[in-house]
Amino acid sequence: QVQLVESGGGSVQAGGSLRLSCTVSGYTGSSYCMGWFRQAPGKERELVAYVYTGAPTYNPAYADSVKGRFILSRGNAANTLYLQMDSLKPEDTAMYYCAADTVRHACYISASLYNRWGQGTQVTVSS
Repeated sequence: QVQLVESGGGSVQAGGSLRLSCTVSGYTGSSYCMGWFRQAPGKERELVAYVYTGAPTYNPAYADSVKGRFILSRGNAANTLYLQMDSLKPEDTAMYYCAADTVRHACYISASLYNRWGQGTQVTVSS
């Protein structure tokens, strides 16, 4: 069974940095979409960044709100994904979830298309 495990959340002051990690296990296919979503209290879950592991070149995509501040990277083990978050703002405060779409051969924005989710890790940014 496919499992996603996140780590790395915490509390920082505005302008600080955090790095989240997500490790996928149990997947036997060749490629899938991996992404990070976040959900703040009272708000819908929104995409932060994603990357399709089967693309010929590594080409992550980012939400406009995090472009230039967050970087999605892969670990030495292909099943590990990192989200480096710099210049954090109070509005980045949310529960962050790692997600995978093992069905489609592309990445999509809608959270409803992702069929595997991690348990979430809290990120809190104080002003």
